[in-house]
Amino acid sequence: MPTNSSRIELGGVTGHNIKQLKKLNAVVFPISYTEKFYKDVLDLGELAKLAYYNDIVVGGVCCRIETEGTQRQIYIMTLGCLAPYRRLGVGTELLDHVLRIAKDDGNIDNVYLHVQVSNTEALEFYKKFGFKIVDTKEHYYKRIDPPHAHVLQKNLKE
Repeated sequence: MPTNSSRIELGGVTGHNIKQLKKLNAVVFPISYTEKFYKDVLDLGELAKLAYYNDIVVGGVCCRIETEGTQRQIYIMTLGCLAPYRRLGVGTELLDHVLRIAKDDGNIDNVYLHVQVSNTEALEFYKKFGFKIVDTKEHYYKRIDPPHAHVLQKNLKE
């Protein structure tokens, strides 16, 4: 009997499939991303992936490496999965990919992201992986309610 994870594959984001990422993000996230965002995604390499479940695009992740002072961190800009495919391991596969990049790099201090304060499903998901709320940004989002975001962070170096 095949496991769910054997049905999940990650693939790169290219000029040929970027429209699939755009459609996915439009469905999954309450905010829209600019053309510049998608143009920049094409340069992210391993930091941007689409998740396929039985060869259908059902999720994706886009990250960037940031340097703040002496700290290097990965910022998860988007990580999402279509609702019918949640709890099948797609998000776990995407997040594991990001954490593997951080580990393989060896010089990443933490991984962080913003989550809308009302998104309890996402908050619980990230907490299972050791992410903690380290800050709350008032009025972080424009044109969505509630506009506030928690900053979740997983420290990789203690």
